[in-house]
Amino acid sequence: MRQLIDRYLAAYNAKDVDAMLATMHRDVVFENYTAGNLSLRTLGIDELRHLAESSRHLFSARRQTVTEYREFEGAAYVNIFFEGTFGIDLPNGIRAGQSMALNGRSEFRERDGLLIYIADHSD
Repeated sequence: MRQLIDRYLAAYNAKDVDAMLATMHRDVVFENYTAGNLSLRTLGIDELRHLAESSRHLFSARRQTVTEYREFEGAAYVNIFFEGTFGIDLPNGIRAGQSMALNGRSEFRERDGLLIYIADHSD
C-alpha cells in the first residue's frame, strides 16, 4: 500500500488531478476532519474529482511529506507535514502569498489495488 500512497501524494503535490485519481477506486470515500469534527465528505470518484479540480488553485504551491508510516489491520496510518502557499485571497482575511504549515494524519484503505478510503485529520 505504501507505493500506492506515495503515488497519490506525488500527484497531490504536483496538483495533477488525473494522476491522483488514477490511484483511486471508483467508489472512493474521502473525509476531512478538523479538530475531530467531520468537515467534508465525498462519495465516489466523480465527487472527489470535482473537489480536487475546484480546490486545485487554492494553493499556488503545496506539499505533503510523510513523517511516519504504519499499517495495522488492513489500513495505513500516515503522519503528514503539510506546507502550502495560498494562491488566492480568501474571505476570512488570508491573502494570496501567505503560507501555512501544519501536522496532520491520514488513514488509507485499499480495494482491488486502489485507494477506497482516505481520511485526513488536522487539529
